[in-house]
Amino acid sequence: METLQELLEKDLTHLTTALRDELGAMEGSNLLVTGGGGFLGYYLVQTVFFWNERKAAGRPIHVTVLDNYKRGAPEWLMALRGNRSLTLVEHDVSKPLPTGLREFQYIIHAAGIASPTYYRRFPIETMDTNVNGLRFLLDYARARQTSTSPVKGFLFYSSSEIYGDPLPGNVPTPEDYRGNVSCTGPRACYDESKRYGETLCVNFARQYGLPVTMARPFNNYGPGLKITDRRVIPDYARDVFAGRDVVMLSDGSPMRTFCYSADAVAGYYKVLVKGQPGEAYNIGAEKPEISILELAQRIIALARQLFGYQGKVIRQVSTEEDYLIDNPTRRCPLIRKARTDLGYAPAIDLDEGLRRSLVWYSYNQNAPEA
Repeated sequence: METLQELLEKDLTHLTTALRDELGAMEGSNLLVTGGGGFLGYYLVQTVFFWNERKAAGRPIHVTVLDNYKRGAPEWLMALRGNRSLTLVEHDVSKPLPTGLREFQYIIHAAGIASPTYYRRFPIETMDTNVNGLRFLLDYARARQTSTSPVKGFLFYSSSEIYGDPLPGNVPTPEDYRGNVSCTGPRACYDESKRYGETLCVNFARQYGLPVTMARPFNNYGPGLKITDRRVIPDYARDVFAGRDVVMLSDGSPMRTFCYSADAVAGYYKVLVKGQPGEAYNIGAEKPEISILELAQRIIALARQLFGYQGKVIRQVSTEEDYLIDNPTRRCPLIRKARTDLGYAPAIDLDEGLRRSLVWYSYNQNAPEA
């Protein structure tokens, strides 16, 4: 089993190879990443520094991270504090932007609460980040249009949840599917604020000519996703490393595809740099589409090989009353648009991604609850 450093080197080499053109185009620019201390920030930020150290032609990309560190300041990010190409700003992005920031040529709005357990617990905060936080950033980009160095790329993290529970015949789901979404259910704070966020982006792109694009993540997992996040893969990993049976809080029948974080982040940078203004792109893996039960079985089999794990799958009922309400039956993307327009090509298959994730969790078992 590889060390943590070897695992990170493997993933970051994959990312910088896949993003040679995109990162090359960003050299010498300033990048703002909101929520950069979170799951997807893990590789969004580290990819840039890996590029700066090994590939950049003397013009490093500078990264500014805005994060409120609601779940604590991550050790990996704090370890980068001495890097001259990094600025850390503690800030709640649902509030007006702080003064004194750099002039940014690229903006990624990744801040937000994406775990269903936590956005049901903090619905207002979830909506404020997805709507108010986005608006502050769009207004900033608009104000910079006439400057000598305007914003060249603006990426909003939307979600595959904007599709709700797709009706039969709409899976795999294309970007032009309008969705089957409840506006009042327990998931609506997340789903509908992402939908409205996309409406904001599209209209700022159309009315003001801003280079705003949207990515719709489909079940991303892997390094950076805290073991306490309460999404399904970290939940199963938590059970594995606690030496207990893997607990499944449903009948195991919902179907999903899963996209490893290194492949996902490659897609997001491609949307940021090459995406067409006002357009949304599915980012995920088209196959295999498997049940939640099969996912648990695959994780158990890998954990046995790697760590001698002896547990099994058991079924329980969640203590959360709304846990399964509006839970999609199937979630699988059609990614033809991103493949064709952006050259997006996820390459890490599910078993290898799950293996790398379990290795990463073996080194990252202690994380604060929200």
